[in-house]
Amino acid sequence: MSAPNAAASKASRASTDDLARTCSQVRRDIIRMVHAVQSGHPGGSLGCTEFMVALYFKVLRHDPAAWSMDGSGQDLFFLSNGHISPVWYSVLARSGYFPVKELATFRRLDSRLQGHPTTHEGLPGVRMASGSLGQGLSVAIGAALAKRLNRDPHLVYSLHGDGELQEGQVWEAAMSAAAHKVDNLIATVDWNGRQIDGDVDQVMPLGDLPAKWRAFGWDVLEMNGNDLGEVLRGLDEARVRTGKGRPVAILMRTEMGQGVDFMTGSHHWHGVAPNDEQAARALAQLPETLGDY
Repeated sequence: MSAPNAAASKASRASTDDLARTCSQVRRDIIRMVHAVQSGHPGGSLGCTEFMVALYFKVLRHDPAAWSMDGSGQDLFFLSNGHISPVWYSVLARSGYFPVKELATFRRLDSRLQGHPTTHEGLPGVRMASGSLGQGLSVAIGAALAKRLNRDPHLVYSLHGDGELQEGQVWEAAMSAAAHKVDNLIATVDWNGRQIDGDVDQVMPLGDLPAKWRAFGWDVLEMNGNDLGEVLRGLDEARVRTGKGRPVAILMRTEMGQGVDFMTGSHHWHGVAPNDEQAARALAQLPETLGDY
């Protein structure tokens, strides 16, 4: 592995308390963005906040000032379940990819911050469009193979929804990654058990998910995605397991709507924006720690 760059070195010094404060602010951003335009997906965004904050502010070896589409010399991240763009936009902005004030343009006409991430607007940090589910693992594998060919020792990370695993392309990609020993790839599944139409087990059960990934030839870890300490340990362990001939999968248990009491425990908030009263109630539970945009 190459030495971390300056931005990654600074991030590596962030304490768990620092990351927790960032999580609170990111959750405020999510609520405010979705409420402002009465459109978007708050549930999964809130549930994945600890993972995204830990990744971008502690784990990922990246330098926003040196952003390039090919990402050579840096770790890469691909968001496959693109509907949780609010959490990604917040983390990208607050880690320095674009001005935080741009979050106010979320889902507005001519904004770079579309409801699902796109590439033609040229938003730093975004390397693939992910409006259609099921495609992100294929792209991540391609990027990981490119790094191997270029002798770039950095890693590729991706995030997927558990409902997204109902897409057949995911499993074709999973077979391909194992067959080609893509061992510089860490794919994480947001295993919250819910999708837009209800509980995953009611829509299309996934069966024994850890056993399924192992049967497809992956090295599998499990972690609680809403516990910062466990997320950091899980990502650390996943990185240790790279380079050993198998791709690595993290099955991450989360709660949709985590951090806002009335949004947890149901699929209802998958794609519903809070009204004025609900937004105020949500924000009252989330301390402003880094300053609202």
